Amino acid sequence: MDPIVIRLNQAKRRKGMTLSQLAQSSGLSAGTVNKIMSGELKSIKPEKLEKLARALDVSVEWLMQPVEIEEDVHFSGLVKMACITPDIRVGDIGSNVTETARLLAAADRRGVRIAVLPELCITGYTCGDLFFQDTLRNGAIAGLRTLCERTEELDILYAVGLPLCAEGKLYNVAAVVHKGRVLGFVPKQNLPNYNEFMEKRYFCAYSGENILVEFYDQKVPFGNKLLFADTQHPEVSFSVELCEDIWVARSPSISHSAAGANAILNLSASNETIVKADYRKKMVEIQSAKCGVIYAYCSAGMSESTSATVYSAHNMICENGECIAESEPFGEGLAECCADFDFIQNERARLTGNSTVSDYTIVHFALTYGKAERVYDPMPFVPTKSERARVCERALDILAYGLVKRIEHIHAKRLVIGISGGSDSTLALLVCVRALKKACRPTSDILGVTMPCFGTGKRTLHNSVALCEALGTELRTIDISAAVTQHLKDIGHPLDVTDVTYENAQARERTQVLMDIANAVGGLVIGTGDMSEAALGWSTFNGDQMSMYSVISSVPKTLVKTLLCYCRDNAGANVALANTLTDIIDTPVSPELLPPDSKGNISQITEESVGPYELHDYFLFMMVRKGFTPYKVLQLACLSFEGKYSPETIRHWLEFFIRRFFSQQFKRSCTPDSVRLGSVDLSKYSLRMPSDACPDLWLASLAPRN
Repeated sequence: MDPIVIRLNQAKRRKGMTLSQLAQSSGLSAGTVNKIMSGELKSIKPEKLEKLARALDVSVEWLMQPVEIEEDVHFSGLVKMACITPDIRVGDIGSNVTETARLLAAADRRGVRIAVLPELCITGYTCGDLFFQDTLRNGAIAGLRTLCERTEELDILYAVGLPLCAEGKLYNVAAVVHKGRVLGFVPKQNLPNYNEFMEKRYFCAYSGENILVEFYDQKVPFGNKLLFADTQHPEVSFSVELCEDIWVARSPSISHSAAGANAILNLSASNETIVKADYRKKMVEIQSAKCGVIYAYCSAGMSESTSATVYSAHNMICENGECIAESEPFGEGLAECCADFDFIQNERARLTGNSTVSDYTIVHFALTYGKAERVYDPMPFVPTKSERARVCERALDILAYGLVKRIEHIHAKRLVIGISGGSDSTLALLVCVRALKKACRPTSDILGVTMPCFGTGKRTLHNSVALCEALGTELRTIDISAAVTQHLKDIGHPLDVTDVTYENAQARERTQVLMDIANAVGGLVIGTGDMSEAALGWSTFNGDQMSMYSVISSVPKTLVKTLLCYCRDNAGANVALANTLTDIIDTPVSPELLPPDSKGNISQITEESVGPYELHDYFLFMMVRKGFTPYKVLQLACLSFEGKYSPETIRHWLEFFIRRFFSQQFKRSCTPDSVRLGSVDLSKYSLRMPSDACPDLWLASLAPRN
């Protein structure tokens, strides 16, 4: 923003003047003052600037001084948006403006920065032939002006509907307003003229080029190709369409998104029928996903005329296909949430195949934003309770069918898998069982191998045996202690030095045993590593990092537990399986490479070394899937895990995660084949990352800020 504008607004705030008072004091028109204060200085004569300076008790020289613009360290692309349906009186413009201004003021106090109101809500959508009356049309224009005046001190940008004449024709338009100034008029392109709708009786469809129209002493952009963008934060950009525009085959929002709009505001008056709400929601979700945008849909409410139909104030805000706020039909008519423009910008950058258009007029505005308020799910990989059964069943099928194809392709006689008694190898074994059932083969074609060594505990060894018995798979026990001892002697490593060499020798011996057994039985070695371990590189290179096919490498640790719980709960009459799975789920995660304590208990707890996996899964999702900066991830994590982890703890493990994620890429670069399960995948086919990339830039973003 121009330094002159910044200083003018500083002086205005210091004087406590409204725009109307400033116009009166300076002798300038309200439109001219609006232009200057919002940054339109090109056509402003010096004497007008002098009049403003005198009215504000400052000098023109002071206005010309450079301004150091402070970085908005709190802004992370999160913008509080709202779809607001006012309680209107059909044709009573004064009442409608008063109610709308009241709701906008309340929204501004709640921190809402972008608001959407229904189609034609200044007059009411259901005015019918009253739209032919000058009284109603002129009243709507005057009503908009009054609404601008009543909201000029609010830091909220909003889109409101009204009828507007331009070039001798009547249009159904959305007026985009900020700080008492109309930024643009967007006319409706597609007019419904079927069933109960007869908009062509009153309005003209508009599909021409952008023009300028007079609104009192303003010249306002008018057209369908308007892109509204924040001057300081260009990722906060949006365009507008109206109701029927989304119902047609080629919606304007397709072009809007191609022009760079990260959000679409839809002012609607969609009536209610028995099944329409579900259809409407699906349509908005799909349009949001298809265009890769935030889609804010605001509809007329129950106060519209019921002469022929009923309106229900069904409002919603969808983000890239996910509904993040909704006002249920016949509810309060308010859908409000923090929408993530940063995520949308990242998503749009990732989808490089999107088409582009460039013939749009860009209209700038400047909003102020507060701290991040949105609380993301602390378990982003774990489905909600209502979706859990369906998602878990689908996930297990995806993993199993991937394995079926590989078995059939290489004509594997058996599946060879290391069974540790831990959660990962258990899930991998359950996937193997499911895959063989789908391939119409017996579970006896699975050869489980448990390989106790220096750190193996009694509990996990017992569960390894119990699990295979419950599933009807063969289990072979091979104690590798002597082999590892001999190997350590061969390389001159003291047996009492329990360092990384001591640990990795065990992991690599296990892999060698599995590979050689597979050769002997014509088998396929199944990997048991998960995605969280891959992200941190928490595996032994050419040890448990290697296999012939990795069935759960796309499953994060938090989802592993969820899938095991689902399998336990659906074990049916197999009580032994359910009991064993319960104990495995309750067993602490451990590689069991260090000797147990004197009572035979596990002495090496993974999360004591690498931190909580729920934090790492959160970091992984936010950085890889969402593309967020570490600073933003830290902000959001402090909200998501408030009361469970301190900000200092979260920062510590986030820094740990970043360092490990970068330094351990070399292990992910050469991992075995596996199937992609969800929206995050670290396989060499999905994540193309240099093995020697530098993390310094990411770590620097975590530096303390004043």
